[in-house]
Amino acid sequence: MKRYDAVIVGAGAGGGIAAMVLAERGARVLLIERGRWLDFNTTGRDHLRNHRLSLYGHNTGPELEGNPRVYVSPTGKETKVRPHEGGWNNVASGVGSGTVVYGGQAWRFHPLDFRMASTYGVPEGSSLADWPISHDELAPHYEAVEWAVGVSGGAAHPGYPDRRDYPMPAFPFTKKGRTLRAGAEKLGWETRPVPLLINSIPNQGRDACAACQHCVGFACPVDAKNGTHNTAIPRAMATGNCDVMTHAVVTKVEKSGSRVTGVRVVVDGEETLIEADTVVLAASAIETARLMLLSDLGNEHDQVGRNLQGHYYAVAWGLMPDPVQDGVGPGASISTTRFSHGNEGIVGGGMLADDFVVLPVVFAKWFQNPAVPKWGKGHKDWMRYAYRRFLTAMGPVHEIPHPDCRVTLDPSVKDKYGLPVARLSGTTHPETVRATEFMVARAKEWLIASGCEEVFSSPQELHLSAGQHQAGTCRMGDDPRTSVVDRNGKVHGMENLYVADGSVHVTNGGFNPVLTIMANAHRTAGMVGL
Repeated sequence: MKRYDAVIVGAGAGGGIAAMVLAERGARVLLIERGRWLDFNTTGRDHLRNHRLSLYGHNTGPELEGNPRVYVSPTGKETKVRPHEGGWNNVASGVGSGTVVYGGQAWRFHPLDFRMASTYGVPEGSSLADWPISHDELAPHYEAVEWAVGVSGGAAHPGYPDRRDYPMPAFPFTKKGRTLRAGAEKLGWETRPVPLLINSIPNQGRDACAACQHCVGFACPVDAKNGTHNTAIPRAMATGNCDVMTHAVVTKVEKSGSRVTGVRVVVDGEETLIEADTVVLAASAIETARLMLLSDLGNEHDQVGRNLQGHYYAVAWGLMPDPVQDGVGPGASISTTRFSHGNEGIVGGGMLADDFVVLPVVFAKWFQNPAVPKWGKGHKDWMRYAYRRFLTAMGPVHEIPHPDCRVTLDPSVKDKYGLPVARLSGTTHPETVRATEFMVARAKEWLIASGCEEVFSSPQELHLSAGQHQAGTCRMGDDPRTSVVDRNGKVHGMENLYVADGSVHVTNGGFNPVLTIMANAHRTAGMVGL
C-alpha cells in the first residue's frame, strides 16, 4: 500500500507497542524497520560477536559498513565509529530491536523519578526538569504492558500498594542471589526479586525459561524472552491492520505546513514515498533525533538532540572464598531499591541487583583483578579460580542530564545513502558521577557483608552516556522552548507527528527504562487521533 492511517518508524520497544495499540483501535498501520526479523537461528551464540560483547562484530545489525557515526570524546577528539564499536551506542537493529536480546529487567520508574527537579532543585549547568506527567498517569499503562508482554515478578513492589501483582511468579533466587540476600539481611536492607520480561512459567503459548547461560546479548533458544517481536507486533499483525516492512530505511519525513504527510523510505536501493495521516517516530533516541533533524522538524528552539542520556552503571565485584556461580540462568534474581532516593547530599540514586550469567570472556575483559596478567598461565590460573567465586552488585544510576550532551548532524561524514550521520558529543553532568560513586560504595558494602574477601570497582569520570538505555533527545514538556514533544508525545507545532520511544524521557530513571518506554508508547498511541 502507498497510504496508511499511521506509519511507525522503528519496530522496537516503543514502536511495537504503538503498532499493537493503533492496529487494535482499527487503524491501518505500516511498521517500518531497517533491520530484519531476529530469532535464535539468525543471531547465534558467538561469544565475541553479540550485543553484550561486540568486540569483532555483533549479531543484530545494522551492517558494519555504510552506517558510521561520529563520536566526539570529552577532549574533543573526533572518531568515525562503526555499529559494533562502543562510541556508536547501538541499541540493536531488527524487529523487536533490543527486546530480542535484552535481559529484560522490567522496572517501573519510581514516582520521584518523574519529579527530580522539584525534589532536588536544578544543579547548576544541568538541564534537570520534571516530567509533565506523573507516575500515577502512567500506572495503568505500566500495568497494561506488564500483562500484554509478560513479566515475571510475583508480588507487586510494596512501594506501589494499589497495583496488581505481576502476571507470572518471580524466578527463584540463584546461589549468588541467596548469598546476596544473606548479606542484605546483615545490613538490614530490604530486597526483592528482579522483575523480568521472561517467562518463569509457560505463557501466551510459549515455553518457560530453560535457565541457559546466554541471556543478555542473545535471542532466547526456547522463545521464553518476551519482547515486542513475539507479543505486541504479532498481535498487531493478527488484526489484519498492520503491515511490517523490513530492510527499509526512512530517509525523511515529509510535511506540509503544520502536518506531516508521509515518509520517504529506501527499500532495495529504491526510494518510495508512503503517505500517512499520522507518523510515529520510534527509531531510538539517536536515530529519531537524527531523522527529525534531517527532516527539519520540531527544532525551532534548538532542542532536538539535546539532553542525550543513557545510564552510568554502579558496578562492584568481589571474590568469595567458595564458589557461588551455579550457572543457572537468566541469573538476575535479587535487588534492592533502598537507595533510589533519599540519599543525603546525592541527587537521585539507583537500583542494585546481581547480574545475569556472565560469559567467561566478558568476565575476563570487564571484571579482572588489575594485578592479574592479561594472558598466559597466570591469567588462566586466575580464571579457573575466580570465575566460579565471582559475585557482583550493580545497577543503573539516575543520570542528571546536560544540555550539551547531544545528537547533531555531522557536517562531513555521510552514510551509504548519502545522508549526514549522527554526531554524538558532550558529557553527562558531574552530579551523575557523584551519584555513581555513592552507589558503587553501597555495592561494595553489600558484597563485603555477603562474604567477599576482595572487592573491586572502576573509577568514575565524565563521559557521553547513551548506550543501550539511550533517551532524552526529544524530551516531553509543556513549554516548546525547552522540549520537543508535548505531554502526549506529539511534536510541538505539528498536528500529526508523534514520538514513542526513549527520546521523550525527561530523565531516564534509576532503573532499566524499557518498561517505561513501552508504557509511554502505550499511552501515546492511545492519544493519536484517528
